[in-house]
Amino acid sequence: MKDHDQDNSLLSMFQEYSGQFLSGEEISRKLSISRTAVWKQINKLRSLGYDFEALPRLGYRMMESPDKLSVDQLEAGMTSKILGKQVTLLDRTTSTQEDARQLAEEGAPEGTLVISEEQTGGRGRMGRRFHSPRGKGIWMSLVLRPKQPLHLTQQLTLLTGVAVCRAIMKSAGIKTDIKWPNDILFQGKKVCGILLESATEDERVRYCVAGIGISANLKETDFPEELRDVATSIRMAGGKTINRTELIQTIMAEMEVLYELYNEQGFEPISSLWEALSGSIGREVRVQTMRDSFIGIATGLNKDGALLVRNNENETIPVYSGDILFNTR
Repeated sequence: MKDHDQDNSLLSMFQEYSGQFLSGEEISRKLSISRTAVWKQINKLRSLGYDFEALPRLGYRMMESPDKLSVDQLEAGMTSKILGKQVTLLDRTTSTQEDARQLAEEGAPEGTLVISEEQTGGRGRMGRRFHSPRGKGIWMSLVLRPKQPLHLTQQLTLLTGVAVCRAIMKSAGIKTDIKWPNDILFQGKKVCGILLESATEDERVRYCVAGIGISANLKETDFPEELRDVATSIRMAGGKTINRTELIQTIMAEMEVLYELYNEQGFEPISSLWEALSGSIGREVRVQTMRDSFIGIATGLNKDGALLVRNNENETIPVYSGDILFNTR
C-alpha cells in the first residue's frame, strides 16, 4: 500500500471510530502494515496538522483535524476594499515574503495577499528564522505601494502592529501589546512578528511587502523547546482555537482603515494609537544597535517612527534600528 493510500485509510479509520482509541495492533492488522509503519503514519499526519492522543495499552485517538484555509471563504468575507481582495493561497512555501515580492515585481496591485499553510524558511528581522508550522498559524505577506519617501517606511511597520493588535482583540478578545519595532506580545511572550521590506529605485519606493507571522493555534508542544519560554499563541492565551479566516479578514479591515488614515493625515494619529498599545513606553530598556548599546527609558516615538529613549545622562536619543530588551533588574 502506498503512503498516500495509507494516510487516507488511517484517516478513514479514525473518522469511523471518532473519539475512540485505536490500538497500534488493531490498525496494523486492518491496514496490513507493521507497527513501525503505523507509528510513522501517525507522525506524518501530525506533521500535516492532525492532533493525536497516545496512551499505553489504549493506543491512539484523533483529537483534532487541521483547520484548512480556503481562498473562496477568505475572499467572500473580506470587508476591505483593496487590502486582501486578491489572495494567493499556498499549501507550502519557503517564504511568503519571497512569493509576494515576486508578484510585486510582476506588477501585482496593492493589496495582493500571499498566505501559506506552512513556511519552511520563514524569517524575521536580521535574517532570524521564524517558526511557521503547518495549519497552526497565519503566515502571510501583503503587497503595498506607498507614496511616502523611503525613510518613512518604518512607519508602516508600526501601523501594521497596531492593526494586528486591534484585530486580535476584536477576533479573539485577547489584549496584546507592541514591543518596538515589530513584535506583538502577550504577557511578555511573542505571539506575532512583523517584517516590512521595501524595493526602491532612485530613492523612490517601488513597493513594500509587509510580512505578518502569527502563532494562532499552536500548542506549547508545537514550539521548539528553545522558544517555549519566549513565545506563545493566541490559542494558549485564550484557551480556545481561533478562526484563522476571520482573523485574517479582520486584520485586512483594520489595516485598511489605518492605511487610509495614514495617507490622509500622516503618521501622527498612527503614532498616538501605537503608543497607546505599546508595552515599551515608560519602561527601562536596553538598546542594542549595530554600533553600541545603552540603557534608558523609552518615552515615545518621534515624527519618523523612531523610538525615543532617555539615557542615564538625561539625553533623549532616537533609535531608528536595532533591538530593545526590557530591563528586569
